[in-house]
Order: sequence, then C-alpha cells, then structure tokens
Amino acid sequence: KEELRRLVGQIGKTENSTIKQNLQKKLDWMRSVEMAVVISEEAGEEEKFASQGLDIKPHRQKLAAADENGHDIEYRFKEPADPLSLVFVCAMWLTGFDAPTVSTLYLDKPMKDHTLMQTIARANRVTSYVINGVPKTNGEVGDYYNVFRNMRQALSHYALGDDRDESGAVPDKNQLFVLLDDAIAQGLSFCGGLGIDLQTALNPHETFRKVHVFERFADKLLEKDEYWREFRVYENTISSLYEACKPEILERNNRPMIAVFRYLRGVLDSIIGAVDISPVKLRIAELLDQSVVTAEGTLAAHDTEPEYGITRQGKILDLSTINFDRLKEEFAEKEFKNIEIANLRAFIQKKLEVMLTENSTRTNFAERLQEIINRYNSGSTTAENYYEELVRFADEMKDEDERYIREGLSKDELELFDILKKEKMTKNEEIRVRNAAKHLLHRLIEEQPKVLVQDWFRDTQSQAKVKAAIIDVLDTDLPKSYDRMLFTSKTQRLYDLVFDYASRGLKWAS
Repeated sequence: KEELRRLVGQIGKTENSTIKQNLQKKLDWMRSVEMAVVISEEAGEEEKFASQGLDIKPHRQKLAAADENGHDIEYRFKEPADPLSLVFVCAMWLTGFDAPTVSTLYLDKPMKDHTLMQTIARANRVTSYVINGVPKTNGEVGDYYNVFRNMRQALSHYALGDDRDESGAVPDKNQLFVLLDDAIAQGLSFCGGLGIDLQTALNPHETFRKVHVFERFADKLLEKDEYWREFRVYENTISSLYEACKPEILERNNRPMIAVFRYLRGVLDSIIGAVDISPVKLRIAELLDQSVVTAEGTLAAHDTEPEYGITRQGKILDLSTINFDRLKEEFAEKEFKNIEIANLRAFIQKKLEVMLTENSTRTNFAERLQEIINRYNSGSTTAENYYEELVRFADEMKDEDERYIREGLSKDELELFDILKKEKMTKNEEIRVRNAAKHLLHRLIEEQPKVLVQDWFRDTQSQAKVKAAIIDVLDTDLPKSYDRMLFTSKTQRLYDLVFDYASRGLKWAS
C-alpha cells in the first residue's frame, strides 16, 4: 500500500510525460496483482484472528474457491498468466511445493536445517516459461530475518559433508567466480569425453564463424537423450552462475566459453523444440571479447553492440503431405543424422500432443513412441533403424489422423465412437455405435432441453442431468449385445470424459 501511495504521488508531481507513462504502467501492474493468504485451517481460528482485529474468513473462502474454469488456488498460482502472483505462506507451500515460475521468496521468520533448504528451493527452479519477455534463469531470496546466518550450517548437513563452517557468514562474491570457472571446466570435460572440443569454436580464423561446427557438436549431443540432457544441466549451471556474477563479471576478464555453451544450448533447443528462436536473439555481446560472429555471419572484433541469433531451427513438416519414401532417401544423404532424427522426433511429439488433445483414446500411440525411444537410448538399435521406426510411426500417425474421414465422423464424434466401441463388432453393430456417437454429441451440445449449461460440473443436480442424458441416448442407440456391465462402464467413461473437458474449459464441453 505504501508503494502504491508513493507511485501515485510521483505521478502527480512529475511533468515529464515519458516518466509519468512508465510510472503509470508500474502502478497499473501493481493494482492488477492478485494476492492470497495460504495457511492451514485450525479449530477456533475465526475467534483467534478476531481477537487480534483480523478477519480470516475472506482468505479461507479464497482458498476454497475455484475460478470460472474450475481451477483451484494452487493451479492458479502455478499458472504464469494468472493474476494471482503474490501469496503469503506460513508452512503450507514452503516445502514440497513445486512451482517453477516462482521468482522471488521473502523470508521473515526463523528457519534452519532441512526446512530452510527446502524453503529456498522453492525459488531455485528454472523454467521454459517466458514472462514479460524475460526467461527465468535463477531465483531471488530476500532475507528480512537474517535467516542466512543458518545457511552455512544447513549446507554442511545437506551439501558439504564434514566440511562445516559454523560462522554463518555469507561467502564473498568472489567465490561465485570460482564456482563459475569450475562449472565451465566441468562442462568442457563432459563435452570432451564425447569428443566435442568446444575450444575450437573460439578459433578466430575459421570455425566460429561457421554454423557447421555447432551442428557437428549438436549432432553428437543428440546421439542419446542422456547426452543433451546432461549438457543442459551444465549449461543451466553456467548461465545461472554467470547471472549471479553480474554486474561485476561485466567489468572483469571475459569468459567467452560461456557464450559457446549458451549458443550451443540455443542450437539444441531450436532443433529439439522445432521452433525458430531467432526472434528472441541470444545477446552475448558482453561475453565475447574478440573473434565473434555478427548477425550477418562476418568476423568482427570489439563490435560495440552486435546481436546474435540462431538461424538453425527444427524442420517444418506437414503430416498430411509427407513423402515417407523420400524422407528415408534424404536421411541416407545427410551428414548429421542425429539432427535429422531429432527433427523428426520433435515433429512427431508435437503432432502427437495435438492428436491426444483431439482424441483421449490415443494414449497407446504415446506409449509406443516411448518404447521406440527407449530402445534407441538403450543401444539396442542403430541410428538408421531408429529413423526407420520413427518414419513408420509417423506413417501410422497419418493414417490415424485421417481415420475420422474414413469413419464418416467428425473428430469429436470419432472420440466418442472410440470410447463406445467394443473389441468384436458386426458390421451392423459398428453402424449403430457410430450413430450413437453422433446422436450423443448432438444431444449434449445442440438439443433442448440444454444439459451442458454454464458451470454444470459444479452442481450435483446439473451433473445428474448430464449423466441421465448420456444414459438415455446410449440406452436407445447401443446394440443389445452390450450387457449391463459393459453398458455401465461405457456410460461412466463417457461421463468422466465430458466432466473432465468441461471442468478444464476444453472443446465442445466447455
């Protein structure tokens, strides 16, 4: 409240339009932030708080309430786009609560040992989310109780073995530089063990200005999942320590190897994620002293403000137009086969995610894909066989993706049909089940009296009406060969599907 008053006062006093506009944006943002108090419920709490002039009821109601999409307060806090972005906690959510987007933690109560370690770990997660254009590479902890005097002792129990220093003094920032250099050395050692000499990327004459060398590095790291995942750990550590060393590191001896790790990570992410990250631009000008690559690909030295972008990106494929025979022929001609495998795998995984959102019965595809990946990672199949399996899998996905056309159904009707059908059906039974799927969807979203009313899933009477509508349609339309047990199983599964979609605000059931 004090900060809001201060901003309002500043806006009223300044005559500079630019400053006033920036202050107004900050004020608007602060006013948009939603807050909550998260504490465990206890007997007699209303009287306890009332005796101190406090009212706990509004906070308790907020804890129990769900938003318009049925999301509880925990879901909302973990969702980066939700306005609920500030919570006051006592014990709940301090330990065992995983929210990667938490950026800042303020401590104002005594803590020590495992409680302290688990608490500060709430802010140490990195995440792929980008909030206001800024990725999270590290967290911040504000200590208002001098809790960090207990940090050294806690670390001695959980990280430093018997090397214990009970003084509790906060280490000098110079130690961060030692840790950074050690992380770089370990990262280089890991890469060297795979035959990747990252030092060659700093050659001012040839290699660093060619993307080819980074493709070669990436191809090796993509040989197995464990390689690129471990490399990502090293790069995360290096980047986090680099950020922690700011601003002093910008005034000291440059460490150009940091840029190499970050650039290679970007190349890997652009392949694995099958996205174009060039608009984001890796700004590493401050990391490289000499022999850098400009955005145009020319060699430069001591440029004042060069920008760096990764142009390599995952291959864009269209499942409906893929020529699978041609795909296999091209693979045989490629130099970096692991990159081609990663491109195809990333495409398959992204397409499979879409197909699963369209039809919940396709989980067997996800299981089969994981089996193919596991076989390759275990070393029981070659890169060529792995690619061949992925191509065949993609071909089967294409067939599945177009099946609704052959069945004469919409994609939503196909999902209901897949749930309703049984293992062995006659041609006549197939027709009846197909018609049942069409009729049921029509009844739920178009016919009167309407049953999928707003927020029906929150009310027991409305829930009963939806379930009765499902039973009524299926009782009329399904073949008589569906016995009572099978009929009950199918109606319950369909009701669960409709309830799930509606409660999450998805598809036709929302």
